[in-house]
Amino acid sequence: MKITFYGHASLGIEVGGKNIIVDPYITANEMASHVNIQDLKADYILITHAHGDHILDVETIANNTGATIVSNAEITGYYDKKGFNVHPMNHGGSWQFDFGKVKYVTAVHSSSFPDGSYGGNQGGFVIESEHKNIYIAGDTALTYDMKLIPLRTKLDLAILPIGSNFTMDVEDAIIASDFLECDKILGYHYDTFGYIKINHEESIKKFFDKGKDLMLLPIGESIEL
Repeated sequence: MKITFYGHASLGIEVGGKNIIVDPYITANEMASHVNIQDLKADYILITHAHGDHILDVETIANNTGATIVSNAEITGYYDKKGFNVHPMNHGGSWQFDFGKVKYVTAVHSSSFPDGSYGGNQGGFVIESEHKNIYIAGDTALTYDMKLIPLRTKLDLAILPIGSNFTMDVEDAIIASDFLECDKILGYHYDTFGYIKINHEESIKKFFDKGKDLMLLPIGESIEL
């Protein structure tokens, strides 16, 4: 499994011969100006919630690639009416896709489209592939529900928001990693706006002091699991 960070909460995942884009917010992010969304490959687009900083480039990428949009019933209904390919889900539900199994799990946040349309309940994703399992938290507060995930799935990586103000901060993300029983963390949802700037060295040290590994990838760089 190869995971690429496209800035903010945007990710690319290559797994099982398929390409997945998560929460694409790229073209308005000055920090990601070197990423050309016209070059992105996508068989699926996973959306955690409907806020503009998570869906900005969904339609462009879907039009370019014919990707299937995977999200909650309200978000997929919104895009279905526009003629896009969709796969609706809801909390606790799983589906076996051709790249692996996806489960839509709880997140504590809010969700509405930029035009005011209802975006349903926000969520996160657990992806189980043939060899590696990951959790994409989406925008969320620390929640005790995270303890439920390792009861079913042994995680190889947890992708957690760490920017505070709108989501968990670093300290809560450390607790989340305990709940998830996963010490390998990819941080996201930080630095994009003034509200969510973080101190990189300090954040990495806080995880290190707890025996954990926090990765903060430069935009456009990847890790392989």
